[in-house]
Amino acid sequence: MEHRDRPIIIAGPCSAESRGQLREATEAISSLPQVKMIRAGVWKPRTRPGGFEGMGEEALQWMQVLMKEFGVEYCCEVARPEHVALCQRYGIRAVWLGARTTGNPFMVEEICEAMRGSGMGVMVKNPMSPDLKLWVGAIERVQLAGAQEVMAVHRGFDVYNNEGLRNAPMWELALRLRRELPEVPLLCDPSHLGGSRERVAALSLAAMQLGYDGLMVEVHPHPTLALTDAAQQLTPGELATLLDNIKEQKHQATDAEVLRLTPLRRQMDDVDHELLRLLGRRMELSREIAGVKRETGMSVYQSKRWEEVLADRLRLAETLGLDSDFVRELLEKIHGESVRVQMKG
Repeated sequence: MEHRDRPIIIAGPCSAESRGQLREATEAISSLPQVKMIRAGVWKPRTRPGGFEGMGEEALQWMQVLMKEFGVEYCCEVARPEHVALCQRYGIRAVWLGARTTGNPFMVEEICEAMRGSGMGVMVKNPMSPDLKLWVGAIERVQLAGAQEVMAVHRGFDVYNNEGLRNAPMWELALRLRRELPEVPLLCDPSHLGGSRERVAALSLAAMQLGYDGLMVEVHPHPTLALTDAAQQLTPGELATLLDNIKEQKHQATDAEVLRLTPLRRQMDDVDHELLRLLGRRMELSREIAGVKRETGMSVYQSKRWEEVLADRLRLAETLGLDSDFVRELLEKIHGESVRVQMKG
C-alpha cells in the first residue's frame, strides 16, 4: 500500500460476520480499483456485554483463503498482543489500533512489543478524548516498533457537544496532528464521525477538501442486516458513487488561484493581528480590574456579571450571523484566561 497514491481508500465491513458475508463484501469491494485494502473487524469488544463480539481466529482463517482467491489485503483491529500474533500467523499485513486502545499507553506499548520487527503496517485511530499528546504518543510508539507504514485515522472525539454527529470531528485537532507529524498520512473515518450512512458522503468530501490523504469507510453488502454499526455502513454501490465524487476534488491549487487568494489572505492576517492586539488590551483591563477587586475585597469571579456579559455578546453574535456555540466556546475560553490573569494579579 503506497501512500503516495492519493487518495488512500480502505473499505470493508465493520465486522467479519460469516464466511459468506466476508466473501460477498470482498468480491464487491475488490472490483473497485481505488480501494487499496479491505478492513474487517475480527474482535469486537462492545461497550456493554451481550452483543456480537466478533468471530476471532475463525475470521482470520476466512481472510487467509480470500486473500489468495481475490488477491487482496486485509486489515483488522488489534487490542491485545495475542491479536497481533494471530494476525501474523494468518498473513494479515496491516492492523489498526482503536480509539480505546490509543488512549491506553500501557496497552499500546504491549502491542508494539508484539509487532516489533514484523514490518506490519499500522493505522492509529485518535483516542476517544480530544488529547493530541495521546494520539501522537501512540503513533511514535508504533514508529519506534519498526512498523512498515504508519498512518493516523481521524474518527472523531467523544465530547459533550458532538455537533449532532456520532463523534465530534474537531477537525482542527486532526490538522494539528498533521502539522506535528507531516510524514504520517492522515485518513478520515467518516463512518464513525457521522454514525449514519446519510452523513458519510458529506464528511468524506469535507475531509478531502481539508487535504486528508484518504478514507477508511465501513461497507457491508447488506447494511441493514449487519450485526454491528448497521446504521453507518454503505453498500458497495454507495461506496463506488462516493469514490467517483471525491475523484473530482482538486487537491492542488494553480498559481493563478493562489494569486487570487493572496490579497484576501493578507486581509485575514491583518484581522488576526488586530484580534490579538485587542485580546492583549482585554487582559490589560483584567489586570486593572484585579487591582480594584483586591482593594475592595471583591471576589475574582462575579457570576451575575459574567452571565450578563455572555448574554450580551451572544445577542451581538446573532446579529452578526455568527454560530452561537462557537461564540460561547470562544467567550468562555477568553473569560477563563481573564480569571486566570486576575487570580495571578
